[in-house]
Amino acid sequence: MAAQESSSPKYRRIADALKRAIAAGEFQPGDRLPGENELMDRHGVARMTARQALGVLTSEGLAEARKGAGVFVRAFQPIRRRGVPRLAREHWGEGRSVWSADVPDRDLVVDEVTVDEESAAETVAAQLGIAPGDAVIVRRRRFVLDGKPVLLSASYLPAALVAGSAITRPDTGAGGAYARLAELGAAPARFREEVRSRMPAPEEAERLRLPAGTPVILISRTAMTADGRTVEVNEMVLDSSAYVLEYDFDA
Repeated sequence: MAAQESSSPKYRRIADALKRAIAAGEFQPGDRLPGENELMDRHGVARMTARQALGVLTSEGLAEARKGAGVFVRAFQPIRRRGVPRLAREHWGEGRSVWSADVPDRDLVVDEVTVDEESAAETVAAQLGIAPGDAVIVRRRRFVLDGKPVLLSASYLPAALVAGSAITRPDTGAGGAYARLAELGAAPARFREEVRSRMPAPEEAERLRLPAGTPVILISRTAMTADGRTVEVNEMVLDSSAYVLEYDFDA
């Protein structure tokens, strides 16, 4: 281990030391971390090395830079996204949000809500089993937790299925879109999620207020009825530093 540490770049060794100090409680959420000058003096390194070390902590979501004030231990508590229980029918079927499984006691706001009828792109049409260009209802929104934007979402549903329902309005009512689909005789019975990661597009970084260098997690979820018909495609962009993805299932 010592040999491995000694072969690591200096900035990485400094970053690892700071992470150990945070884990040990030497720096609490909201505390200011040693600045570039202090790290330079303490470790005998150049300013760029000290800056890179602090940059590691911000890019990993452990710290946040405040202009003119320094770098601080991040106070935001990550979301443990429980991938299986959150989609259980017992939540939306009883009028609760799927988010109730993740953040039951935190301040969640959904903003930037738009609902539009659009022509289905080829990829979305293939997933929904409709023809390219067919009408889809697109629900776009941003989720803000404890004052921090954490997720962008765009749901695509066949217009022929949901026309005239509350799904075409900004407020879908208790239980959300899945409860309304159930009322239409198209209750989701099975979900599939695909997860990948990339760096954010500029517009995504702006809407999520992402520090430079922070990647995003992409989750594409399809909701299917008992007979295998896909009734929703939900494309999500998550702040990777705000989430822990948890999947708990039987062997």
